[in-house]
Amino acid sequence: MKVAKLLFADGIWKSERNNENLDYNKAQLVLGYGSRNILENSDFFEVIKTKFPNAEIALSSSSGEIFCNEVFDETVTVTAIEFSSSYIKTQQIDINDFQNSYEAGKTLIDKLCHKNLKWVFVLSDGSKVNGSQLVKGLNEGRPEGVLISGGLAGDGDRFEKTVVGLNETPVCNKIVAIGFYGEKLELAHASFGGWESFGLERTVTKSQNNILVEIDNKNALDLYKSYLGKYAEELPSSALLFPLSLKIDEDSAPVVRTILSINEKNNMMIFAGDLPEGSHVRFMKANLDRLIDAANDAANACLEMSPDPKLGIIVSCVGRKMVLGERVAEEVEIVRDIFGKKALINGFYSYGEISPAKSFGDCALHNQTITITTVNETE
Repeated sequence: MKVAKLLFADGIWKSERNNENLDYNKAQLVLGYGSRNILENSDFFEVIKTKFPNAEIALSSSSGEIFCNEVFDETVTVTAIEFSSSYIKTQQIDINDFQNSYEAGKTLIDKLCHKNLKWVFVLSDGSKVNGSQLVKGLNEGRPEGVLISGGLAGDGDRFEKTVVGLNETPVCNKIVAIGFYGEKLELAHASFGGWESFGLERTVTKSQNNILVEIDNKNALDLYKSYLGKYAEELPSSALLFPLSLKIDEDSAPVVRTILSINEKNNMMIFAGDLPEGSHVRFMKANLDRLIDAANDAANACLEMSPDPKLGIIVSCVGRKMVLGERVAEEVEIVRDIFGKKALINGFYSYGEISPAKSFGDCALHNQTITITTVNETE
């Protein structure tokens, strides 16, 4: 397995790291994450197709690009991969062709050949797709033991529209799945938030998909404001500092749900993922050091599963990027330091992260979380 990574900025390839002398004509897969303004330009796809003429090319808009140990904006970071014996198969669908995101996810996983399938990496439109329903559909058709990870495309902090594309100029509404096959693939995954929970665990008593109305039979927005105190005056921007911890049931691992917007007129809260009635929630608050520590925990958890990663793919939340501010690169630096110089790091900041909450179990939609997937090909 050979891996190279490149950075495209200001209309040119600014940096290329190809220490293994990967022949770009032999690259089987190219993953690219970057500014929507660049990716939507059909000229850029021709540039990348010329660079990697025989590769499957999957592109996603982002809210920040990870290259080496830095975080960039208004660029495209590209990773090229050549396997020795492993291979990939790809699928792309349009959300408009389905009744809902659940059906889209179920169809997408069913379209991939399941024989020898080890890992599915998903890049999805982040504006038109319900991420919670998407992962439910993916899990419905997931063969046991197959890892599913990935993320929802971003659009900086604009939240206007997102684009994804497979072997074409990226557009809205697309969902891409890349299936990885082969007995020699060595995989690991982890997801951590680093947020501090506070207050009592409460029950969602009235909701519809990602719209939360009542907790413990009390209006959720009123209750939320009472916990925020002085920060309530700064809503909705201050909501990034106070997400919710969600447990679907007593046996499930908690995931983080971030607030997208507040509907003052109807006294409702709109989240980036579903909060089913009967699920349990706790309020959370930001601690910058603990957020960065979460990256340390995620990297170490991956090493426990696979001690010699060749490639580490980070999908972290745009909310973390906005909260961490000038310290955002620290979470990437920690991962790089733990993995060592042999592992190449890439990734992007997303509108939702897809990764199992339990080891190689069903995938889940996360918010405000750093997720890492590592891959290597044993000899």
